[in-house]
Amino acid sequence: MTTQTKTAEPPQKLFFGRDESWLSFNRRVLEEAQDETNPLVERVKFLAITASNLDEFFEIRLAGIMQKIEDGYAELAPDGTTLEQTLAVLTEDVHRFVDEQYRCWNKQLLPALYKENVRVLGWDQLDEKARKAATQFYQREVDPLLTPITIDPAHPFPRVLNKALCLALLLRRKRKGTAGPVLGVLTVPRALPRFVHLPSTEGTQDFIFLHDLIERNAAGMYRGYEILSKAAFRVTRNSNLYFQEEESRNLLETVRSELHNRRKGDAVRLEIESDADPEIIDRLRTNFELDESQVYRTDGPVNLSRLMSLAGEVPRSDLKFPPFVPHELRISRKSADLFEELRSRDIMLHHPYDSYDAVVGFIQSAAQDPNVVSMKQTLYRTSADSPIFQALVEAAQAKEVTAVVELTARFDEASNIRWARNLEDAGVQVFHGIVGLKTHCKLALLVRRDPDGIMRRYAHLGTGNYNPNTARFYTDMSLLTSDPEITASMHAVFNYLTAHSESDDYAPLMVAPLTLAESFMRLIHRETEHAQAGKPARIIAKMNSLLEPKVIEALYAASQAGVEIDLIVRGICALRPGLKGLSDNIRVRSIIGRFLEHSRIFYFRNDGNEEMYCGSADWMPRNLFERCEVVFPIKDAQICARLQNEVLAAYLADTVKARLADSEGVYHRVRDTDAGRKLPAFSSQDFFMQVAEGKASADDIPKIEVPTPKPDLKPEVVAEARPAKKAPTKRPAKVAAD
Repeated sequence: MTTQTKTAEPPQKLFFGRDESWLSFNRRVLEEAQDETNPLVERVKFLAITASNLDEFFEIRLAGIMQKIEDGYAELAPDGTTLEQTLAVLTEDVHRFVDEQYRCWNKQLLPALYKENVRVLGWDQLDEKARKAATQFYQREVDPLLTPITIDPAHPFPRVLNKALCLALLLRRKRKGTAGPVLGVLTVPRALPRFVHLPSTEGTQDFIFLHDLIERNAAGMYRGYEILSKAAFRVTRNSNLYFQEEESRNLLETVRSELHNRRKGDAVRLEIESDADPEIIDRLRTNFELDESQVYRTDGPVNLSRLMSLAGEVPRSDLKFPPFVPHELRISRKSADLFEELRSRDIMLHHPYDSYDAVVGFIQSAAQDPNVVSMKQTLYRTSADSPIFQALVEAAQAKEVTAVVELTARFDEASNIRWARNLEDAGVQVFHGIVGLKTHCKLALLVRRDPDGIMRRYAHLGTGNYNPNTARFYTDMSLLTSDPEITASMHAVFNYLTAHSESDDYAPLMVAPLTLAESFMRLIHRETEHAQAGKPARIIAKMNSLLEPKVIEALYAASQAGVEIDLIVRGICALRPGLKGLSDNIRVRSIIGRFLEHSRIFYFRNDGNEEMYCGSADWMPRNLFERCEVVFPIKDAQICARLQNEVLAAYLADTVKARLADSEGVYHRVRDTDAGRKLPAFSSQDFFMQVAEGKASADDIPKIEVPTPKPDLKPEVVAEARPAKKAPTKRPAKVAAD
């Protein structure tokens, strides 16, 4: 039986809160901006990423908490606190984080850029030549796009769009006898670059912020007024979509209409320059109905996410990551084409180190091959000029083509609506999956009549989206196969998506919300039983997030039984590792580097009969119960060996970009621990690039024992770690902003 401990209090305190864990992740990204070993321009990009991440956190997570409070939602959070308490703690934490962001920009990045002759200047710092060029740019490109507004009884406050950068101006009529100051508002055009490139006579790369240039010329738009003060500001709005799918007759039209509402949702944050006149702040805060705690004063440029554009403006390869050319797939000489190759073996690709062109080529070759009679594809996020989209359009002219398009992929709704309509116009059968479930699985299935006259299925299964653009900087796994069991199961999954035709068994695939949670629990529990019987037992799981309580409890039980568990979790992790008597045998690490870690890989030792899985799902409630997800087995022994001995082994040996979590939720760089200073410097992502270039192999992974971070504490509250049980296949209705 599973070892159990007495319960002193409710078990919730054995879990970290979702939002505090997410903020910890964003701090790890900020650490990359602060890390002087990273190229300078890449550090600026990391800072921009933290700001973009924070935007979504406000739009969805904090907005969701505020929405629940307004709706009278009284249920306690997992850590036992009320929603009001949670919001107060998070707000204070975010204010501290914003201060850290601007310290990074002002104290580290700006001086370092200046030292490298990359200068972001104010108007007063420009010489005559630069001022003349800036003025000409303003008159030619900027002024025609501006619409000055003055707030008065005839001109109400304009509808400020979500996250649009604006200028607020406190104005006073020059004519005597007029009323007191009024407010003017200018929206900075989004169509123009955030940085204006200036000529330089000193051999430097000089820029001025676009809003600074507009500020300088604002007087020309407000003739008859005296500008008393001015400040840049930005409003973030609640961006949840409020539609009820079960009440909608046309999901596509409903999503389209709600996208319009997103642009004018309730304000949840006001960002404004720290030296803004208090009267401007008060007027804006009153208009947007915000508390003082929702005002974020920025000691620098409002909207740090736009710093991302600086990377493209600075032509300095020495300040960026070295260029990397991914490995191209080559089929053997014995095979006439990729389909013949797949009849003899499975192919596993590790992106971006293995080129995503192989996946695009698989879809394109199917579209062009007259022997392919049917194509089915899921689409969650696509790029603006997706060759996969074009291939499906081409294929629809002569084949049966089905696309399951997820309209509600957050912040990609508009593009997905466009793709769905264009696909339908081209003759593709377009479906939107199961009502109430996002279609998050990554599947492509085609039927081909081969030269021997036999109809066979060929498939691609992946951990990432069908987006060639993001595939260049997301790490993901792709499996190309003609395995009859896998492809037959995929056929059943597509039937589920298009006709809601459920099956009791999708083996060898694990499918959410039908079999995935139960299958993972069974695999974890099996390792627990092996350990209790004195047999070899180990779990290695790589994912984006770990939040599902039942999975965490099963992992605690496995640890108590003696199962060695390594979790590679990029972002949110609610599990507390290293607690004596409960999670001693669990190690949690996060890897933040050049590429976004996005692959999901699951290894179970199984008493020497090792099993390996990849898929689209994290261990989160939404992935296990509220989405259609697919996790697939890796059946080829050579691919399993590669995943275990090359991919997972490299992640576990990382001493450069890996952080290890302690039992208090603090992440420590491996290289900064006492023992870590003696460890060889090994970066998993650098290693994978070297493997792709033929310069390294699994033999080059150092065999090291990575230290466990302290504190290694016994928890104040030790909960009963229950043995794994059959997980339910249905969950209560979800609450907004999960």
